[in-house]
This record gives sequence, C-alpha cells and structure tokens, in this order.
Amino acid sequence: MMKYPKEYLDEIKLKLKVSEVVGKYVNLKKRGKEFVGLSPFKNEKTPSFTVNDEKGFYHCFSSGEHGNIFDFLMKTRALGFGEAVKTLAAEAGMPIFRFTKLDEQKDKRFKTYKEIQKVFLSHCVNSIFKSENQNIMDYLKKRNLKIETIKEFGIGFAKESAVFDMRIKNLFKREELLLSGLYYERDNKEIINRFNSRIVFPIKNLSGDVIGFGGRATNNKSLAKYINSPETEFYKKGKIVFNLDKAKNFRHETSEVIIVEGYLDVITLHQNGFKNVVSNSGTAITENQLNLIWRFFSNPTICLDGDESGVKAAERASERLFPNLSSEKKLFFSIITNGMDPDDLLRKKGVEEFKKVLKSKIDIIDFIWDTNFKEVKNNNPYELAVFENKIKKIVSLIKDETLQKYIYEIFIERLRGLAPSFSKRDFKKSTIKNNIYLLRETKDIFEKKNKFTKENLIELSILYIGLKYPEIFVKNIEEISKFKFKDENAENLKNYLMENLGLYKKKEEIKTELNKKFAELINKIENYSNVRLLTKNKKDLAMEDYLKDLLEDLKFIDYEKKIESLEAKLLRKFDESSFNELQNLKNQVNNE
Repeated sequence: MMKYPKEYLDEIKLKLKVSEVVGKYVNLKKRGKEFVGLSPFKNEKTPSFTVNDEKGFYHCFSSGEHGNIFDFLMKTRALGFGEAVKTLAAEAGMPIFRFTKLDEQKDKRFKTYKEIQKVFLSHCVNSIFKSENQNIMDYLKKRNLKIETIKEFGIGFAKESAVFDMRIKNLFKREELLLSGLYYERDNKEIINRFNSRIVFPIKNLSGDVIGFGGRATNNKSLAKYINSPETEFYKKGKIVFNLDKAKNFRHETSEVIIVEGYLDVITLHQNGFKNVVSNSGTAITENQLNLIWRFFSNPTICLDGDESGVKAAERASERLFPNLSSEKKLFFSIITNGMDPDDLLRKKGVEEFKKVLKSKIDIIDFIWDTNFKEVKNNNPYELAVFENKIKKIVSLIKDETLQKYIYEIFIERLRGLAPSFSKRDFKKSTIKNNIYLLRETKDIFEKKNKFTKENLIELSILYIGLKYPEIFVKNIEEISKFKFKDENAENLKNYLMENLGLYKKKEEIKTELNKKFAELINKIENYSNVRLLTKNKKDLAMEDYLKDLLEDLKFIDYEKKIESLEAKLLRKFDESSFNELQNLKNQVNNE
C-alpha cells in the first residue's frame, strides 16, 4: 500500500491545531500552555486528558492513549488511516491526495535525496570538530557562536576528503549525487563536491528534513563568499525559509517574527534569545516565502542592513509584497543604521540595542508612503501629481478589497494635506539616495556609435559585469539564469560564467579558460562596451542596481516578443486559449 508523502501529512498538521480537531468532540479548557478535558477513551469525573498544540499531540493519563490528530480520529471515530487523512485534509481546505506511479517514483527519489544530504551533513559536522580544522572553529568563536549553537544548527565544514568522496560515491549512483545539488560535473566528467573547503549551514524544510546547504568561503580564493545549493526537484530557493522549521514552534507565544538576510544573522539572534527569527537566505524575499511565513506569524518584520543596498532591497520588497496584505496579514520594516547587519549589532552593541531597532519598526503602509514621498523635492503640482498617481497605482494592487479601501482613504487624506501648505507641514522624508539608472545612458552611446539591437546591448552589458564584477554576477545568478541570450556565443559565455564563478576555483584558472574559449567575444565586449566608461569609479552597489535594470529590461523585451507573437497568431485565426493567454500576459506587464 502506498504511503502518503510525509510533506502532505505535515501540511495537514500544520494547518490544523490539535485542540481544534479534538475540541469538536471533547470539551477542552485552557490551562497554561495546554488544554484539559474529560477523557474520550474512559469514563471519568476528573479531567486527565491533555492537548498540547505546540508539541502536536494529545495524551490521556487514565488510559495511556497518546497520538496526533490522525490517531485521534482513528481511535475515537473508528476511521481507517486513509479515511482520517481525507477527513482532515478537507477540514484543512486541502485537495484529496491521489496516488500515481509518478508519486511513488518521486517519493522514492526524495528518500534517496534526503539520505545523501544526511550523509554529507554528517561528514561536515564531524569535520568541523577535528583538531586539524581548529581555524574554522576559531572563526566561529570569533563570531561569538557557542559550541551548543554550532551543534544545534548542524554547522559543519566541507573538508576535502578522498576517503569520504569514495565512500559517498560507492553509496549512491552518479546521477543521484548530481541531482542532489551537492556535486557538479567537470569537463572531464569528474564529479566535484560543490562546497569543498566551505563552512556549511544545512537548510531544512518545514518537516525538518535537510534539503540543501548554504556555504561560506573560508579564504579569498573563491569568487563568491556565499553559495547555496542549486535548485533541485526538492529545493526551491524562493519557497524555502531558513530556520522556519524551528521558529514555527514559537507561533503560539507570539504573532511576530524577524526576517533577516543571512544564516549567521539568524543563528546569532537565536543564540541571543530571539527564537522567532528566519531568513530569506540573502535573496529578495518572494511572495511564496512571505505567504509561508504568514501561515505561522501574522506580524513579520523585515530587518535589513542599514547600508544603501539594504535600504534599496527594503524599498523593492515593500512594493512587491504590498499587494498581498490583508486584515490578518501585516508587514513591518526595521532598518539598522550605521551600515551594520543584525549579527554586527548584536556583537558590538548587545541585545538591548537590537531590541531598540525592533521597537522602531515601521508599518509597510507608512514605509511605502515615505519611500515614494522622498522623490517630491519641490512644492509644485507636477511632482505632486506624479507622486499621487504612483501612490494610487500601488494601492490599487492590494488584493484584499476591504483593506485596499481603508489604505486608499488614509493616503487620500494625507494627499489632501500636501497642498497648498506643503512646505509648512512636517512630513518625514527618507534619507535614501535615488537609484542610479545607467541603462538609458548606455543605450544612447551605443546607438550613436554601433548598430547593436537593444537586446544585443543588454547581453553584452550583463557579460561585462560578469567579467569585471563576478561577485555581483554570482549574487544575481538566479535571475540571470531565467534568460536565454539571443546571441549563441553570448549564451555560451553566460552559461560558462554561471557554472564556474561560484565554484571553488582559482581566478587565474577561470581567466585562462575564458581567454581560450571566448577570446573573440571578450575582445568585442572590451572594445565596444561603453558601459566601461559609464561605470568607471562606480561603487559595487551602483553596478548591482545597473544589473537589475538590465535584467528588468530584458524581461520586458521577452514580454513584448510573446505579445507580438500571440497578436500575430490571433490575426491569422482566433483562438480563445491564445486570447486568454494574451490578456493575462498584458495584465502581467501592466502590473509589473
């Protein structure tokens, strides 16, 4: 008989509290962290039956019965396990799980996948405590991490080991190791440990299964300080929240959760008593991640670094996530000043200082207003009109119509106060500098001197950044990978950079291979890429903003192509499916 996937059962348990299920059949009363009531298994006058939502089980002291929500229905309602699962799935608003041969195969692959991650983690954890790796332990101690914390989070060190490599290659098939994301293949078909000589942080799903790793470089030879497991069948970066498996256990104590950027930020905060802390693993927080967090915490606070990059990340996140608000789903922002991250602040100024930062959090409604209001420099109708139109557009995207109405009214009231006595009013302006937009300048220069298409221009510019600013390229590799370059040579160079820049590979080795394989294209980029002139003496932050602009422009070019293709198709022959696709695509463009 096929087993239900653990993830499906865990999903039901996460959506239903034990007290909610049991409370339909047993009169429960709150007592501390538990609920008590008369046993449904024995006739009694004094309550001996307890329910613990935090731990996810019930226990009857008079009969010895113990279990979870599935056990309860099976034992009290005389249901089989399958019937109990279907009943509770419906109660949780989930579809009935239907088994197929593909489900069976996927379940088998997942078991192998988890086992590989487990074996790898065991090796890394053992390695970090060996005397020859004392320098790694010294580094973690300098970050004020305690031994207990290192053990609790399973922090390890991916020490190069021929013995271990031989062992794991004997335990698992080549294709299984490659699909795990822990190994990659070189040109000579040799498979290499992706995390060699890196400190590793295991990434877990909600069930506590290790499904990937984050790796930090231990020296300057690696181009990327941090790398993550690549996306696999079972690890989708934009759908996983680091440490949520631990933090969710505190959802009954607080509705608040702190969202930070890095692994060490989470671990340091956790060690200092902030158990309700998670991370989006250094990438822009996604809607999927936020919705996952909202399932457990209704009041998350995004706490980002106070440098220019952190502030801009907060700005982008606020507008992207704003439409998802509801009466039960709030969002706050807290910015750390002085260019420090949470880890720095805790180590240098202590817990109380970090608590002050959290207390100064600002609701996303006010954050959106302040962020856009800073663009209003003068008291004139033109700037005010631009500001008002943008504010109205942002509010119109809120999906919760009731909340949208009230936020709209708040903003309208504020807008009324801007004129005519705007200069006399004390409105809080942000100190954030404007974004640096270089694409338009670059395009103008190119079009004057060369006959490149806009798409050619963007491709060359992205490759230039990959060659000259590899760390920025690696940091945004997930977004870059979504695009296929029109020029075949450019596509090949892009793929080479994506595959090699983040690996533990000498810079000289990469440079030699680049000159050998792509000399002509690199020469073309160097000779014709006027982006070099525009970005001279620019800070890395400016380059990252520039790269994001390039990728955004490339995305809309792709949209335009798809729209033109669908419109041409509809002119030839009307097709309802194509028409709906076209409408959806246009709506997507308008919303973005």
